[in-house]
Amino acid sequence: MSEPRNVVYQRLGKASGIVAPIVGFAFILAAIASYPQFSWTDNALSDLGVVSGITGPLFNFGLLATGLLTFNFAAFGLFTYFGKRWAGRIGSAVFAAASLALIAIGVFNENFSPTHYIVSVAFFVLAPIALFILTFAFWFNRNRRLAGFTVLVGVAAAVPWILEFTLNYVPNVAVPEAVSGLAVSVWAIIIGKKLLST
Repeated sequence: MSEPRNVVYQRLGKASGIVAPIVGFAFILAAIASYPQFSWTDNALSDLGVVSGITGPLFNFGLLATGLLTFNFAAFGLFTYFGKRWAGRIGSAVFAAASLALIAIGVFNENFSPTHYIVSVAFFVLAPIALFILTFAFWFNRNRRLAGFTVLVGVAAAVPWILEFTLNYVPNVAVPEAVSGLAVSVWAIIIGKKLLST
């Protein structure tokens, strides 16, 4: 007997947390590999989105696909996991908003100024905020380990930007973008695996 449709959606949503970061970084690394002039210190990752040839489409499609998968994770994975708990719903909604900002980064590349800047800032601000809210959600759900893990990742996602704006440790933002994005990605993969096991 086949599973109810809502159960299938929930499982796909949880699995999307695992798949989204893999897709995202695969396309970003492919875009970097296709453009030898890219510099981790002198470029922003978004600079790849306006490079001619295969580089731009690789980067932008990767962000678009990753954003859609992340939205699926937020809506059908996190939101359904927390049920009616207010902190979980708010945190999931903010994480979904971050995923929409990620989609917008891929759609509105650097040629669309100032829209690109606004949605980029929105993503890197909303993602850590979502994690801090979800920390409370896991805590109220009596899952202290996931709460501790989530707040640590939230800090790891925010610190590269705090250091960049206070110390300016690199000339451009590819490094803080990558470190912050990697932190959120590790969180999504681990949480996705945990949710699939429930």
